[in-house]
Amino acid sequence: MNTNILKRFAQQARIKIIQQVSARLELVLNTDSAELREKAAPLKKLQEAINATSKEQVVDKVAYTWFNRLMALRFMDANDYQPIGVGVVTPKPGHTLPALLDEAKQGNIHDDLQVKTQHVYDLLDGKIPSSNAQNEAYKELLIGACNHLHKIFPFLFERISDYTELLLPDDLISEFSIVNDFNQGMTTEDCQEVEVIGWLYQFYISELNDELISSKKKYEKNELAPASQLFTPKWVVQYMVDNTLGQLWSEINIDTKVTDSLEFYVKPAYKEQLQTRKAKSIEDIKFFEPCVAQDIFCPTPLMCFIKCTKSKAITQQKYLNSSLQKICME
Repeated sequence: MNTNILKRFAQQARIKIIQQVSARLELVLNTDSAELREKAAPLKKLQEAINATSKEQVVDKVAYTWFNRLMALRFMDANDYQPIGVGVVTPKPGHTLPALLDEAKQGNIHDDLQVKTQHVYDLLDGKIPSSNAQNEAYKELLIGACNHLHKIFPFLFERISDYTELLLPDDLISEFSIVNDFNQGMTTEDCQEVEVIGWLYQFYISELNDELISSKKKYEKNELAPASQLFTPKWVVQYMVDNTLGQLWSEINIDTKVTDSLEFYVKPAYKEQLQTRKAKSIEDIKFFEPCVAQDIFCPTPLMCFIKCTKSKAITQQKYLNSSLQKICME
């Protein structure tokens, strides 16, 4: 994983998607069309959001929402994680259009997608006039895929609705589209590392972070996150887990060999002074995850828990059925 290339991609993608969302915002606010007249409720919420904050803040929020969604979709595609079994943003090998659109062109739209199926087919068949029928059809499919994932992972995917949908960039399928940028910027090899998501977030805000830090000013509420949030690399998380969960397990089980397999475990110099802990089942140990579900913090303690089960010959199937409950995300 080349972080220099990822940084360049994330920074360029941020500029591009902000520009496209901003252009879409001006179009939506200054155009009177039959399509937009049908979107009275989202338009009202959009205007309310602008009045409550500013155009710039609305654009920043929506741009990051779509960056985040496209990043997650590309990662899921590359790892064959899509529940509908079709790449949402990624083309099939040898093709250029997203597989989701290619399938629709062949008459295959997954039943779980909440889209107006016949409307999509009519667009693709030319029965509904459109300046870019494939792009319009894909937009509906993409939103449908995001909302389907919301039903499965509501804690990861917010429902795409209201003005977020209205401000989706216009170009989604050309070689110059933001969707294609994600396919080029996030290689299949990059997506084998879960860290890629954290790095891309940090690189997305890196220029804004530098600007805010150098300003030496009092931050506004909307500036706190980009000024203070940094990605925690995998090795740092491993160090923290090895020397908390690993250390706790070694204190409960004095003869354990688990710590020998923990790469970043450091035997404390004061170990002889530690009081013996009461025996405790691994099922009774809970791990508090302080970073609110940062991608590295979920699998790392889970793997440490699994090593502990092996050391005590605990039936892993029994353990795995409730393993995620050990990682308490507040």
